[in-house]
Amino acid sequence: MKLHFAKLGTIAAAILCAQSASAQTSSVQLYGLIDTAVEHLSNTGATGKGSTRMPGLTASLPSRWGLRGTEDLGGGLKTTFVLESGFSPDTGVLNQGARLFGRQAFVGVSGAYGTLTAGRHHTMLFWSLFDSDVIGPHAQSMANFDSYIPNARADNSISYLGKLNALTVGATYSLGRDAVNAGPSPAGTNCAGENAADASACREWSAMVKYDAPSWGMAFAIDELRGGAGAYGGLNRSSMKDRRTVLNGYAKLAGSKIGAGLIRRDNDAVVATPRSDLWYLGASHPLTPQVTLYAQWVHYDLKGSANDGDLMIVRGTYAFSKRTAVYASVARANNKGAAAFAVSTAQVGGNPLAGTDQTGIALGIRHSF
Repeated sequence: MKLHFAKLGTIAAAILCAQSASAQTSSVQLYGLIDTAVEHLSNTGATGKGSTRMPGLTASLPSRWGLRGTEDLGGGLKTTFVLESGFSPDTGVLNQGARLFGRQAFVGVSGAYGTLTAGRHHTMLFWSLFDSDVIGPHAQSMANFDSYIPNARADNSISYLGKLNALTVGATYSLGRDAVNAGPSPAGTNCAGENAADASACREWSAMVKYDAPSWGMAFAIDELRGGAGAYGGLNRSSMKDRRTVLNGYAKLAGSKIGAGLIRRDNDAVVATPRSDLWYLGASHPLTPQVTLYAQWVHYDLKGSANDGDLMIVRGTYAFSKRTAVYASVARANNKGAAAFAVSTAQVGGNPLAGTDQTGIALGIRHSF
């Protein structure tokens, strides 16, 4: 009997050791960010009066939480996954068309030749802007002229990202770019695709080449959306395309950064004026170890039209720690012709009257975990 117990003890110890060894080769991380602000906008709505609100879509950064993990498969291969949910901190509701994991949801493998995943992804437009856009997906940002920019994601997609020293290449391809009916909005444009009767409907593809040296970098990317029956935004036929071409760069010096770029858009859904250019120039500078100042100018040029716009944003951030910061921002939108761009698109309902300028201020706090 003692011998049997000894054998059982040995087997149990072996199992525990095997489980312990297995646990060391895999990991799962819970992470997130909560960012909320109060903003005041001048000249809103038909009355032209100001409005004060707590926006839900984004503040200095979009609020989100998620899970990400890896497992070592041996031979230099790893399984990787991400499940990321966006939410509105003012009300607690889900964003991205009320998807549970609307920001990202994918699984795949990574190795020496890059990472290949399948699911819902950011497109290469998003990654191409990551370093040159110093303001980022702030409530007051270039997204006020093109709301697809911070929502550049694709359902039913395959993504590849590979890096060789300073060079990064990537691509996405979607069989049906947006399965959610929450439009007209880039959060859900009702273009599910995967249609046997129309193989081109609602396809999406993007590609990127990016070079990052220690003190400078540049990126080139293309992002193309196909239309489909019933899709929002006017892209209601698969023969119609909405393409964005991106060229940008940045430079770093003693903690400061300057970034600039151009996003050219060719949109078949806008027959009279299909082409537009979005130019941006920005800089960030650390005044102290805790205080960083950001500024960015954005110019929107709608070809063949006088309905252009400009936006100037200044933001100051005070970091209490690596995880917690407070910030203040002020922005001014100048509308030309019949343009009615808002200074902030962090929440609907903030646009001024056509041809009217607008000023916005915001005070906020964010915490990451």
